[in-house]
Amino acid sequence: MRRRHVLQSAAASVASLAVPSFAQSWPARPIKLVVPFPAGSSPDLIARLIAEPLGQALAQTIVIDNRPGAGGNLGTGVVAKAEPDGYTLLFTIQGPLVTAPLLSKSLNYDPLKELAPVSLVATSPNVLVVDPKLGAATLADFVRIAKEKKGQLNYGSVGNGSAAHLAMELFKTRSGLDIVHVPYQGFPQVVNAILAGQVQAGFMVPGIAMGQVRAGKLRALGVTTLGRAASLPELPTFAEQGYPGFEAISWQAVLAPAKTPKPIVERVSRELVRIIKSDEVRSKMLGQYFSAAGTAPEGLAGLMVSERDRWAKVIKAAGVQPE
Repeated sequence: MRRRHVLQSAAASVASLAVPSFAQSWPARPIKLVVPFPAGSSPDLIARLIAEPLGQALAQTIVIDNRPGAGGNLGTGVVAKAEPDGYTLLFTIQGPLVTAPLLSKSLNYDPLKELAPVSLVATSPNVLVVDPKLGAATLADFVRIAKEKKGQLNYGSVGNGSAAHLAMELFKTRSGLDIVHVPYQGFPQVVNAILAGQVQAGFMVPGIAMGQVRAGKLRALGVTTLGRAASLPELPTFAEQGYPGFEAISWQAVLAPAKTPKPIVERVSRELVRIIKSDEVRSKMLGQYFSAAGTAPEGLAGLMVSERDRWAKVIKAAGVQPE
């Protein structure tokens, strides 16, 4: 028994030394950054913005691997099941990490157990836009008109459980609105639906909304950050317009498969934080309506848990059913 104990202790000691040794030699080959959305999408653009400087910092090539499908769940699941060797990373939005486990019956991964948070990269407000023909110049106007036309107005989103869907459901609980949800495949389809008069409103990311707003085709009524958004300082918040504490931001983050050696996770996080907080990257993100974040792994982990708890309450209150 004593000999077995000694051998087990020796094996454990060797194993404990293996991770730092491996981490010191890493990376020895290109690193794959999986983006579970199409090329040209908002997550793809931000991922490419950080990929080159991260590759330079690590002295290795960062290869963007677009794996779209199932609202980001497909590619996220690929990373969750990948070898935790530091050569596969994930760049995704909050949906596959926060709301998908609450709304998808077929999800094949658990983000809290199978993914290791690395860093929060960027945040963005959502913008409530309406059809100018509705006659709503302010948020108060929109609420008044929607109540006058109870159950007659529609709003578009990019799918059940999407950030755009849940933001409106949260607002409905705060304002007492009765407005009908109509899901579409993507934001361009939502824009077209508003322009065609099929729906009258919707929450959108600024990168999609503001071009149409500045062209006079849509009207922006407010942003969903607690304070005015640095990228859209001209737009009032919901809090300023009578809904204190109303917040429904979009965010993007980098994660790794669970059990990726901690020294590797911490190194990538440090490099990312330095890159994200650089003036050049911050400026470029702002140009895409994003605010640079940059957090330690613990910061992202805490955000994932708090966001899941918060949106679980919204989903329950709104009666949104899993699919």
